[in-house]
Amino acid sequence: MDANNLSQRLKTVADFVPKNSRVADIGSDHAYLPVYLMKQNQIEFGIASEVAKGPLENAKQEILSEGLSDKIDTRLADGLLSINKEDNINCVTIAGMGGTLIRQILDNGKNHLNGNEVLVLQPNVGENRLRTWLMNNHYEIKDETILREDGHTYEIIVAEKVNHDVKYSEQELQFGPFLLKQHSEVFVEKWQNEINRIEMVIDQMNQAKKEKPIEKIQKMKDDINSIKEVL
Repeated sequence: MDANNLSQRLKTVADFVPKNSRVADIGSDHAYLPVYLMKQNQIEFGIASEVAKGPLENAKQEILSEGLSDKIDTRLADGLLSINKEDNINCVTIAGMGGTLIRQILDNGKNHLNGNEVLVLQPNVGENRLRTWLMNNHYEIKDETILREDGHTYEIIVAEKVNHDVKYSEQELQFGPFLLKQHSEVFVEKWQNEINRIEMVIDQMNQAKKEKPIEKIQKMKDDINSIKEVL
């Protein structure tokens, strides 16, 4: 993979970045995403932000080799701390990390956000924790999608800050308000696989010689029922 041949996952993230935006890509790795966006004339300015020197060097090399050093800045910083007021960032992308880590990044750096940014987030796991953070911090989910690539399922969440309270049900937090409505094949497959996984765990617990954790098994059966309700 390189900036000219993005993975389907990163290409889908790129599709949600508004035209002519000024984007900060947090945890940018090789800066493939901002470089791709700049070459598509989709953004005016980009920041490739990394917390470690190695990945930042990779980003610098990629930007240099594409001749974009005047348009994409590299910054060594922890998460959103790489963004300054004068950057006028209006889109933040964070992709390829766990939902808990993305939530931490947003929480630790929220003073570096101006509130006008579109957040394009792609958690690998823990999507519900991320949605809960967004809800509790007045971010409304504006769009979502789910895709499957190389045996992995990825969800992308697009959110914007609003001036009113945001309320999502437990179901919406777990499954995604837009994904619930779209009810795509990938969505159904993801949650069918989750049912199968939980059922296997229950079987293993039932076969164990030790005392059965009855409460835990019941909780898992409840989880299965709530998934079946949605499917």
